[in-house]
Amino acid sequence: MQDPNADTEWNDILRKKGILPPKEKLREQEQAEEEREQQILQQQSVVKTYEDMTLEELEENEDEFNEEDERAIEMYRQQRLAEWKASQENNKFGQVLEISGQDYVQEITKAGKDIWVVLHLYKQGIPLCALINQHLNGLAKKFPDVKFVKAISTTCIPNYPDRNLPTIFIYLEGDIKAQFIGPLVFGGMNLTREELEWKISESGAIKTDLEENPRKQIQDQLMTSIKCSVPTRREESDSEED
Repeated sequence: MQDPNADTEWNDILRKKGILPPKEKLREQEQAEEEREQQILQQQSVVKTYEDMTLEELEENEDEFNEEDERAIEMYRQQRLAEWKASQENNKFGQVLEISGQDYVQEITKAGKDIWVVLHLYKQGIPLCALINQHLNGLAKKFPDVKFVKAISTTCIPNYPDRNLPTIFIYLEGDIKAQFIGPLVFGGMNLTREELEWKISESGAIKTDLEENPRKQIQDQLMTSIKCSVPTRREESDSEED
């Protein structure tokens, strides 16, 4: 299709006949359209800018915005500030805290409203306890809104039997919601961090991103390998004939 704005003999003929508008009107229309496009782009640019800015960047650039922008920016600033405060409140921990019996009430019973506490009772020299402490360090970083603590068993519960170690108690607002006692519950030294994460998540203390129990996956793989290694009746009969 021929451009009506082009300076051609045909377009000149069409302008003389009144089919095309004069060049001046076309230029005015073009300028008006360009101005509208620039205004839209500027508005989009401003909105995108302060929506993507951090609190510090908003403060640094606040002189560049007009009154309407400032009102919108102030709303964004308040929203960002509220989100920041909420994130700070929800990420209080992030590491495993070592406590003694004297700290029990303050750190567990009085941990706070809606605060989940995962307590590991352990003893030095027990390999499975050391493994669980290692796994808990990773889980504490992954779930910083959950309070992970550990304590030597007899400092919290006098004469607590070593045969019950490792032990994990899970609390919510001072009430025990789940407990895992003894090495058999954890499956021994083959325990992975994912398996421990799944086990703790079943209490509701953490929201895991695992889709299913890792232990079940291992069991399914084991059963599959066993089935593959067991000869069928036909193979057994063929073997006997030979």
